[in-house]
Amino acid sequence: MQKRLKAMELSLLRSILWYQFGAAIDMLTKCIQTVPDHYFDTHKRAYYIAYHTIIFLDYYSNFPPSGFLPRLSFTQQPTDLRPPESIDDLIPDKIYSKKELLNYINEIRSKCRLLISCITEESLHSRFKEGSEPGDMDYPFLEIFLYNLRHTAHHVGQLNLLIRQDLNQHVDWSFREGDGN
Repeated sequence: MQKRLKAMELSLLRSILWYQFGAAIDMLTKCIQTVPDHYFDTHKRAYYIAYHTIIFLDYYSNFPPSGFLPRLSFTQQPTDLRPPESIDDLIPDKIYSKKELLNYINEIRSKCRLLISCITEESLHSRFKEGSEPGDMDYPFLEIFLYNLRHTAHHVGQLNLLIRQDLNQHVDWSFREGDGN
């Protein structure tokens, strides 16, 4: 009975994580779908936020993080060489098209869904460990997922604000992954 209960709890955990994590990915996708094709060419702050969100959505879904290879390349830049609109030191090597961004998000969505669907009691005890330097992340599996969800939602909120201000467009809320809104 105890083992069956644990299996039911893991199944519930997987479902809840995917519904909410997938909804955050849906909202990121909707933000990018909402803007005109050349919006990011003239609204660099929005572009850097979108790119940063996508790259880190992928990175924080990579176990172990040392094997991370982004699909859309970037260069790390010191503070004095970063564009003023950038939000961190990861500067994309070019302005990627909406299609490229959306295709990358779809790949990450599949990766995240698979990772969540494979959660076991053992994997919950694994860790997302960047390195051994002070400040390097060393989080339990579940915590890095919640961190990733929170990080994605934070930047989706920023994108929503910019889209509203720049284009007077509204991006619909997603209650759960695939809810159709």
